[in-house]
Amino acid sequence: MPKPEIRFCSQCGGPVRLRVPEGDNLPRHVCERCGFIHYQNPKIVTGCIPEHEGRVLLCRRAIEPRYGLWTLPAGFMENDETVAEAAARETLEEARAHVRDLELYAVFSLPHINQVYVMYRGRLDPPEFAPGAESLEVRLMHETEIPWEALAFPVIAETLRRYFADRRAGRFGVHEAALVPTADRSGFVVR
Repeated sequence: MPKPEIRFCSQCGGPVRLRVPEGDNLPRHVCERCGFIHYQNPKIVTGCIPEHEGRVLLCRRAIEPRYGLWTLPAGFMENDETVAEAAARETLEEARAHVRDLELYAVFSLPHINQVYVMYRGRLDPPEFAPGAESLEVRLMHETEIPWEALAFPVIAETLRRYFADRRAGRFGVHEAALVPTADRSGFVVR
């Protein structure tokens, strides 16, 4: 995904030009007046696999993109919070659910959209939930109930595939991978 063009400096209002700053090796947006470098870096998305009695909590999206499809509670990390705090906050916002004992589960790079997903496992405590403002409904599901063809994002499908495989194996590890579009953009490859 191309970086958005920056035309004026947010520090002084001067004109900005794309160039490689001294000591760097990549083109950056640099202010011609004050020299401020406008770095553009990937966004962090964090989420949770809320667990209860062998089931996971999924949310059906009430917002675009992918309105009406299912996902795990997840969203962009905010300033002044840890990654785990963001995962718990997103779970509370989207599913009105509290999670405890968060454990890092997976880190997925999505370089084609400049995002990094950090996913946690967490225990619902108490096992109460309801749709938040961004969800049409929320539901605890066994693996056999997961609507695989109606999942909102490939990264959520990959997270759930790995989660259920780990559960069947009786051990959970920490996963790391990249999801990249196929050459014809018809699907994704995990590498």
